[in-house]
Amino acid sequence: MTEKKDTDRSEEKVLAGDVSKLAAILDAHRGENHVIVLQEFPDPDAISSGLAHQVICRSFDIQTTIVYCGRVSHQQNIAMIKLLGIDLVRYETSMDLKVYDGAVFLDNQGTSTGPMMAALAKNNIPVVIVVDHHEPQDQLKPEFSDIRPKIGANASIYAQYLKDGIIELKTGDKNHVMVATALTHGIITDTNGFVFAYEADFEAAAFLSRYRDADLLAQIMNQARSKQTMKVIHKALGSREIVESFSLAGVGYLRAEDRDAIPQAADFLLTEENVHTAIVYGIVSGENWDEAVIGSMRTNRITIDPDQFIKEVFGKDASGQYFGGGKMSAGGFHIPIGFLSGGEDAEFREHKWEVFYEQVIQKILFKIGVKPAKNREENA
Repeated sequence: MTEKKDTDRSEEKVLAGDVSKLAAILDAHRGENHVIVLQEFPDPDAISSGLAHQVICRSFDIQTTIVYCGRVSHQQNIAMIKLLGIDLVRYETSMDLKVYDGAVFLDNQGTSTGPMMAALAKNNIPVVIVVDHHEPQDQLKPEFSDIRPKIGANASIYAQYLKDGIIELKTGDKNHVMVATALTHGIITDTNGFVFAYEADFEAAAFLSRYRDADLLAQIMNQARSKQTMKVIHKALGSREIVESFSLAGVGYLRAEDRDAIPQAADFLLTEENVHTAIVYGIVSGENWDEAVIGSMRTNRITIDPDQFIKEVFGKDASGQYFGGGKMSAGGFHIPIGFLSGGEDAEFREHKWEVFYEQVIQKILFKIGVKPAKNREENA
């Protein structure tokens, strides 16, 4: 019995973010080449975590490549990458993954990485590290796992690693300043300006404030919305249906380049009076991109768990992976259309959108406990 208790305590210590354990893992993999896997549409929290992990790995003689499958289209994300000189590589099927000795998953647990999971498995690339702040997904079996649902941003976990001395930050080191600036932006955005921050997030931001470049941070955050994003927000506002303080909006077809307009539209709808939860979704398509129904959820009601809500509404695919998930106050879903992807005829596309729009909204209404619009009218 005593041995089991000791084992449990050891496991809890690892999952709590033991920086010495992480350092030991990195030290054991010296000289290797790792791929850092972000979600398909990486946000500032994921991108900054990737940059921090990359800089940390240099001190352990580990080469890294930060990879994602989808698009980077949010104005602040583009500005962040350019101003901080972050090198992100978009995954293509022609990419040779055999050059990597291990994979690192940051701000995700493999369920939102598109074809990367299958490609890594096909090439027998082992999972070395997982660092995330979403609910456990039980998809990966890494050597080191640090999953903390009770923290507002993944960037806060990396700030803690730095604070605990995994490498020594120096104000005169340009790379360290860039990391601190990026992580600060990641914390701000993923906690909605600290509205949903935990104590650890405030402590992380306080630590980073000694090293971050305030002027660069201001440039990153003060990016205007694009014209296309404004169009999507306008469409969401015009098409929304408000039911039981839920604002539900379908925005039709979007290019993959404009996918990040969906969460921005959800953020905007949440500001409406008497709305506590907003869900915006559309069909995202593009060149060399299979169509998918993609949506974002935002809520300010503490009794609603976006991760549980989305998983219960949309369920799993044939392989057992959920179509979406989330964290406190926010979530998202990605449902591949598969065989029904494509088609240039305008009438066909409109019919297809109507079917998916109705299917998604009926599933949401069923979860809320409200009858679909037609049934509500009939029984009024």
